[in-house]
Amino acid sequence: MSPSQVNGRRILQAVARRAMRERGLEPDFSPAAEAEAREHETPGTDSDPSIRDLRGLLWCSIDNDDSRDLDQLTVAEALADGVVKVLVAVADVDCLVKKGSALDAHARTNTTSVYTAAEIFPMLPEKLSTDLTSLNPGVERLALVMEMSVAPSGVVTASTVYRARVFNHAQLAYDAVAAWLEDGAPPPPALRAVKGLEEQLRLQDKTAQCMRAVRVERGALRLETLEAKAVFDGDTLAALRPNLKNRARELIEDFMIGANGATALYLEEKKLPALRRVLRSPERWERIVALAADLGEHLPEQPDPRALGEFLARRKAADPLRFPDVSLSVVKLLGSGEYAVQFPGRRAEEHFGLAVKDYTHSTAPNRRFPDLAAQRLLKAGIAGQPSPYGDEELVALAAHCTEQEDDAAKVERQVRKSAAALLLSTRIGKRFDAVVTGASTKGTWVRILDPDAEGKLQKGFEGLDVGDRLKVELVHTDVERGYIDFVRVR
Repeated sequence: MSPSQVNGRRILQAVARRAMRERGLEPDFSPAAEAEAREHETPGTDSDPSIRDLRGLLWCSIDNDDSRDLDQLTVAEALADGVVKVLVAVADVDCLVKKGSALDAHARTNTTSVYTAAEIFPMLPEKLSTDLTSLNPGVERLALVMEMSVAPSGVVTASTVYRARVFNHAQLAYDAVAAWLEDGAPPPPALRAVKGLEEQLRLQDKTAQCMRAVRVERGALRLETLEAKAVFDGDTLAALRPNLKNRARELIEDFMIGANGATALYLEEKKLPALRRVLRSPERWERIVALAADLGEHLPEQPDPRALGEFLARRKAADPLRFPDVSLSVVKLLGSGEYAVQFPGRRAEEHFGLAVKDYTHSTAPNRRFPDLAAQRLLKAGIAGQPSPYGDEELVALAAHCTEQEDDAAKVERQVRKSAAALLLSTRIGKRFDAVVTGASTKGTWVRILDPDAEGKLQKGFEGLDVGDRLKVELVHTDVERGYIDFVRVR
């Protein structure tokens, strides 16, 4: 093991901080923001009598094993005729982070928490995001609740939003819950300790699967990309391990999509604007068609999410091992999502990848600024007040959030590449199976699986396009810049 690998965390932290500053992101809080955070000693309170007391419901959180900023809780209740009432509680961050404050200014600058391989750069100080505004187990918190009525078919037939007091009865992790739901493993201790919670989660899982089936029928894309997470042994970078989809992740994903839809509909009903999240028609549909043809499949000439979804389902069934490669190629060709302001009464754009028309970001206000802005808009609607944001301010905010989120993703990707370069630095001359993930005038990029890493093809790229498979040889790495260079071999 090289000395640089032993000091991997420190090296990657320096890479992350430099990359953030280069892209206009602030890795540290201002003295004013830190001073404001110090002033907060207790969670937010509000004596408004309209705030509902829902602490007695069997709320729980499901997140990553190491997550400490808990933004959402979920609970479900079986009603008559097979209808299920689904409630999603979202942490009331606005109760402590006021519009125009120094904390708000930092959050508005970065617009998102930045999750790099070596260090997390939170949008809000950890005193708030992992404590005072986090829906931690065993404590009472203020929340905004998105309530949905889900028919036996999985269709959301009604929804509303209101404020409530909630109580997290169990902090659960995706992998342990998925092992219990999918593989028959024993329930996690925190789940087993709460009477009735096992039945509650099985109801949530069944309802989420029905909701997903409806979206898939409408053309939602079931993509599975392998996003690697750095694994450290102390400060030594030991491996890159992919985060795999499972039933617990899908449960939360489906409920959050529903909650974000409920937010959009509520703001429209209250005649308030919204920061919608949209993915327009694919930028390179013709290449997606060609990719399908290379695999013996046919797609229509015009973008069709349902046809694409059916193609992806067939590929997963035919070759599950290589399906993440196909998914990654499609993701690259679809292009990036963006924020756009939806003004009341105007036609809304559909999110191509999710097959939903009414969609905003509102369920992660500790981690994303658009969600915090949505929360303020929702609270204005609940209170019968005008929008806290002017129209021009929202338009500028949408563009800024899109740009900063893209830049944050580039920082995260750059640090992942630096981590991969660090792991690969002792494997120069080794050969790997690869798939083309990017092809343009700027260059051709390929991905290998062990470790999960992406690099540039320096030789032999002629005639290649996204989705093509080939064998490559590693010829160079540069940890500081995150460069991994390959050449094609026959």
